[in-house]
Amino acid sequence: MKIKKNPWPALFPCPIILVTCTDYRGKSNIITLAWTGIACSDPPTISMSIRPQRYSNKIIEESGEFVVNIPTVKILEETDFCGIVSGKEIDKFSETQLTQEPAEKVKPPLIKECPINIECILKKKIPLGVHDMFLGEVIRVHIEQEILNKNGQIDFTKVSPIAYNQGEYWSLNKKIGVHGFSARLRSHIR
Repeated sequence: MKIKKNPWPALFPCPIILVTCTDYRGKSNIITLAWTGIACSDPPTISMSIRPQRYSNKIIEESGEFVVNIPTVKILEETDFCGIVSGKEIDKFSETQLTQEPAEKVKPPLIKECPINIECILKKKIPLGVHDMFLGEVIRVHIEQEILNKNGQIDFTKVSPIAYNQGEYWSLNKKIGVHGFSARLRSHIR
C-alpha cells in the first residue's frame, strides 16, 4: 500500500556537482549543487538550480559562464563544505585546498581533483520560486584519461561520483544494465 504525501522534491538520486564561477574582479568561487541534470542533448545543455540569495547566483548571471565539476567520494568532505559556507566570506579554494586549473573557453577555473569538468555558457536563467534555474550550453568537456576505457568512454567503475538522496550522500559505481537492454530480452515478443 502506498501512502500519499504533500508535494516535495521526491526525485532521487540527484547528482552532486561543484560549480565554479568567477566574478568581475577575477575572484573564483565554488558552489555545491544537487538540483541539476541534463536539459538537452543537442545542443548539449545542463540545468542547475540555485537560490537567488546564494553568492554564485549573481556571479553566474553577470558573467554568463560557469564550469560544472563532477566530484568523487575522494573529496566528499570538501564537496560538503563548499555547499554549507558562503564564498562571499570565505575563499573556498584556499580553505579546501582544491586546485584551480585554467579552463579553455571560459574564465571560471576547472577543479583539478574532479575527473570531469564541463565548461558552459549561460543560455538562460528562469526564476521558478525559491530557486532560479540556469541553463548552460556545454562548450568544452575535460576528462581524466585514466578513467576512460579502451573505447574512450568513461569507465564508471573507476569513478565514484556522489549522489544526493534526500539529505544523504551516496556513491554510484556499479553497472546494472544498459539503455535498451529490455528490448533485447524481449526480442522473442513481436
